[in-house]
Amino acid sequence: MIDPINPRARRDAFGSKINRDHWPLLVFGIPWLSIVLGSLTPLLPIIAPAPVMPPLGYLMMLCWRLLRPGLLPLWAGLPLGAFDDLFSGQPYGSGILLFSLTLITIELLDVRFPWRGFFQDWMVAAALVAAYLVVAALVSGAKLELPQLVALVPQFLLSLIAYPILARMVSLLDRLRLLRVRRLG
Repeated sequence: MIDPINPRARRDAFGSKINRDHWPLLVFGIPWLSIVLGSLTPLLPIIAPAPVMPPLGYLMMLCWRLLRPGLLPLWAGLPLGAFDDLFSGQPYGSGILLFSLTLITIELLDVRFPWRGFFQDWMVAAALVAAYLVVAALVSGAKLELPQLVALVPQFLLSLIAYPILARMVSLLDRLRLLRVRRLG
């Protein structure tokens, strides 16, 4: 029955909201696909004398995990890190280790501080990205001296700037993920 006061109350872009459900491919596929696409950014033709491109696959995983705590399981660090290792140029296994340790760290943080705001999440992301960049540089086999550490600063700063933008993109992708597009019955 249509509401006589507001006839469009139970309608959206796809028609009636009743008898609609989420599409499982969107619900489970969009987070993984966005992280995988972020891991493919080293293929972009950007030429620089030092690493300046933020680790977008890692940042996307961080954004999804901080925005939707129960969405990515703890074991997601293994396949996502393995895929990131294929394109990042790091030794195979470093992404697996760092992605997995990050998911475990955020899980422990969620147990201790279950309610956080955006700025706390941004600070957590900043600390994790800084640790990620330093440990990735150590694992790469390069001798870390002051010039090499200074060369990581632009990459870190761009990661700090990119986090709010990526968090907004993830929130928009999350709205797309939860659209009710599948007709039941």
